[in-house]
Amino acid sequence: MIKLDAGNVLLKPSHRRQMMAWLRRAVRLGSQLGQFALTITMHRTGKQCEVRAEVRDSAGNFVCRSRRQDWRDAMRELVRALVNRLHAQRLGQALA
Repeated sequence: MIKLDAGNVLLKPSHRRQMMAWLRRAVRLGSQLGQFALTITMHRTGKQCEVRAEVRDSAGNFVCRSRRQDWRDAMRELVRALVNRLHAQRLGQALA
C-alpha cells in the first residue's frame, strides 16, 4: 500500500504516474517482504523540496528522506535509498 501526501507541492496527474513508475521496484520488493506500507510526504520550503518516506513491513520500520531544489531530484534520490534499504532487508530475511 502506498500513501502520498503531496503537502504544498503541486503535482499533475502525469507527475503522479511518473512517481509510481519510479516506485515500481520498491513496491515489488516490499510486497515480497510482506505487510508493506509506504507513506510518502512532500513539503516545499522556499526553494527546497523535502521528500520523506516512512516504510513499515514485516522486516521492520525505517524512514528515508531527501532534500533538493527540484521535487524530481529529491524523489529520485529517495527512491534509490528506498530500494537499497528494502533490498538489504530482503537479503537479511533470506539469510535468517
